[in-house]
Amino acid sequence: MARTGSGEADGKRGGKTAAGGRARSGDPLMVLSVEKAFRVLDAFDAAHPTMSLTQLAAAVGLDKSAAQRFAHTLERLGYLRKDPETKRFELTVKTLDLGAHFMRANWLVERATPYLMHLSKTTEETINLTVPDGAELVFVSRFLSRHVLNTDVVIGSRMPLYCTAPGIALLSRLPRGEALALLERCELKPYTPQTTWRLEDLLAKIELSAARGYATAFEEFYRGDLSVAAAILDAKGRPIGALNIATSSARFQPAEAEERFAPLVVAAALSISQASQPPG
Repeated sequence: MARTGSGEADGKRGGKTAAGGRARSGDPLMVLSVEKAFRVLDAFDAAHPTMSLTQLAAAVGLDKSAAQRFAHTLERLGYLRKDPETKRFELTVKTLDLGAHFMRANWLVERATPYLMHLSKTTEETINLTVPDGAELVFVSRFLSRHVLNTDVVIGSRMPLYCTAPGIALLSRLPRGEALALLERCELKPYTPQTTWRLEDLLAKIELSAARGYATAFEEFYRGDLSVAAAILDAKGRPIGALNIATSSARFQPAEAEERFAPLVVAAALSISQASQPPG
């Protein structure tokens, strides 16, 4: 996969988090102070790496006094840093601990890693493991090729389901109604001239991918990116992740990439599906 538009996606995600938190305020088990603290952390992204207290309050929908209390608490806990001169806040390296805990504890990542490493060595292409999160997919493991075009996709990067090979692979293994509901949550638009983005075309592409057991996306999110993917299934046959091989159009024609890599991703995804049943 080429690279992520994480600034835009993260900005939208921050808005959804704030709105979602207010919508869930009637939940008797919801601890709103915890939800607000995570809203503060989620407000920082590539477009907003540092913020003043006023900016932070506006970003998370809190009054300045409340934002100050949450920011101070998170600073004392080590998750935020306040510049003594500018008084602007930024995330600290400690926030990476949450992602590190996920990587060490997630059984899918653990089971998939040997297969990803094998594909990386045998193909010398970029290998990704992604999982679905609503209408987006999230990168949870990534083995880079020496031929990689862009390196700004990192663990935790998000992309839309509808215009990525892993996303289409995931959608193709869902019941049509569920897939349609997820597509309707997406902001369907063309990222490149090659993007499949009209609903009827996407449904046809998903149907084709379901029939052949893998999905492709050729320069649909970024130019030069050729990707072939297959879904990883749980014991009930539901998609829990996707594996993809990504290469460059400077090195392969789309048909050549599909012919070469489709059997590999299908075989690897099947092996991971059989091995990746959670304990207990």
